[in-house]
Amino acid sequence: MARGKKYKDISGKLEKGRAYSIEEALEFIKENKAAKFDESVEVHIRLNVDPKKGEEQVRGAVVLPYGTGKIKKIAVITSTKAKEAKEAGADLVGGEDLIEKIKSGKMDFDILTVTPEMMPKLAPAAKILGPKGLMPSPKTETVTEKIKETVETLKKGKVSFKNDNTSNIHQIIGKISFGSEKLKENFDAFTEAVKKSKPNAVKGKFIASVSICSTMGAGIRISSS
Repeated sequence: MARGKKYKDISGKLEKGRAYSIEEALEFIKENKAAKFDESVEVHIRLNVDPKKGEEQVRGAVVLPYGTGKIKKIAVITSTKAKEAKEAGADLVGGEDLIEKIKSGKMDFDILTVTPEMMPKLAPAAKILGPKGLMPSPKTETVTEKIKETVETLKKGKVSFKNDNTSNIHQIIGKISFGSEKLKENFDAFTEAVKKSKPNAVKGKFIASVSICSTMGAGIRISSS
C-alpha cells in the first residue's frame, strides 16, 4: 500500500521495534498531527483467538467516559417501548415498518436496539444487518427491555466491540482534540473491557498486541501493563 510523504515522515520519527507507553504514544500523536481536520484516535487489538471457532468469538460493550466524538444515530425496534425510546432520545423508533425498511436496504442509523419480542421478526434481516455489524445481540446489550437506559448510555458513549475474521478488534476512542488525559481514560476503559471479555475457551495469553494511531498517522505499538 502506497503511503504519503506526511505518513512516512511521522513513521520515521518512531523508534523501530520499540513499544511505547500509552502516555508517550498519545503525546506523539498530538505532536505529529498530520491532517487539518480533527483526526480520530483508533485502538487496534490483536487477540490470540481462532475467529473460525464460535466459542472463541469475542463480543462486549463499554461506556467510554468521554465518548468517541462522533454523534451516532440510534434506531429502536419495539412494540412496547416506543414512548420510552423517543423520550430517551432515539433517532428512529418503529416496529414491523422499520424492519421492512431494513429488509429493503434502508438503514439510516449507526446502532440498532430491539426489545426481545421483536427479535423473531427481525431475524429475516440478519443477513443484511450481520455483515454491517448492526445485528442486535444480548451480549452487546442491544437486545433489552431496558430501552430508556440503553439509549441514554449509547448517547453518552457506549460502544460495542467484537473480533473480526483476522482476530483483531478495532475501536475509535475519541478525537485528538480530546487531549491526552481524556483519551487515556477512554483507552483504559476500552482495553479493560476487552480483557474482561476473554472467552472461557481461550487458554493462555489473550491479548497478543495493542497499537494506536490517528486517522492519518502511523501505528504505535503499546507496551503491555
